[in-house]
Amino acid sequence: MDAPFAAGSVSLRLYPHQDLDAPGIVAELRAQATLGAEHGFDGVMTSEHHGGFAGYLPNPLQLAGWCLEAMPRGWAAACPLLLPLRPPALVAEEVAWLAARFPGRVGLGVAAGALPADFEVMGLDMSDLAGRFTTALELVTTLLRGEARGVLAGDPALAACADTPVPIVSAAMGLTAVRRAARLGAGILFDSLSIPERCRTLIDAYRDAGGSGPCILIRRAWLGEPPADRVEAQLDRYRSYTPAAAQTHWGDGDQLVDASDAGAVADQLAAVAWAVGADALNLRVHVPGVTPAMARDQIVGLGDAVVPALHEALAPQVAP
Repeated sequence: MDAPFAAGSVSLRLYPHQDLDAPGIVAELRAQATLGAEHGFDGVMTSEHHGGFAGYLPNPLQLAGWCLEAMPRGWAAACPLLLPLRPPALVAEEVAWLAARFPGRVGLGVAAGALPADFEVMGLDMSDLAGRFTTALELVTTLLRGEARGVLAGDPALAACADTPVPIVSAAMGLTAVRRAARLGAGILFDSLSIPERCRTLIDAYRDAGGSGPCILIRRAWLGEPPADRVEAQLDRYRSYTPAAAQTHWGDGDQLVDASDAGAVADQLAAVAWAVGADALNLRVHVPGVTPAMARDQIVGLGDAVVPALHEALAPQVAP
């Protein structure tokens, strides 16, 4: 489970506490990444929005590097990075060189994006977004497998990917997305709100299309009494920009797994992972208004008491 996104892994999602100033945000994220690694999480994921959008930063790959510098063990991944906002060759170069600095500890997750403001600040539009994303993902997966051609064939970090490819997953909300990921050799990553039945359908389609990469399920988790009003505020924010078609697969609940007993949290998370056929979990404790102290307490509590049980529960799914 040392490899990014490995089957059986349990990773932590990181988000900024925006009541802190910029240096404080960076310091706190590095501290939480370190805490997660010290308390059993296999890795951390960072994600992207722009313009100060609440709970996000614009530089997930850079943040992953800052976390790796601080973490005593484990992996980090920009996951998801909004691929259409950047030249795909540049993304591959930067990821490959980060992997050269931290061999075997770097992964990449990508998404097409859905928030108009993210494209506006980059001077881009959202026309033919699916086509642009597909073209970019084709190039990035090729380069991070070490199959660079032309000018990029001379890049030592990209060349090294032939021996140690950088694992890649793609955000998946529909059948086209999972089949594309299967075709390109990428794994798939689900959002935290999709109901288990929908995730199961998509994973089955991914495997039927020849997909052999990791299928990672994101879930909110909380040990003790959850901050329900803050979770609901976060959901309202997601509803404000997520396409209606995607929201039809969210169901009526928030998909939050919570209990006062660590064993019950672990059992619920393991059950949903098995039900959908996921082979790895990514846990989230951050929502707006959760303080750094609260987040740290959850990271320690889940890491010490829930993650070991999840490792044991997911272990039978790890290929020999």
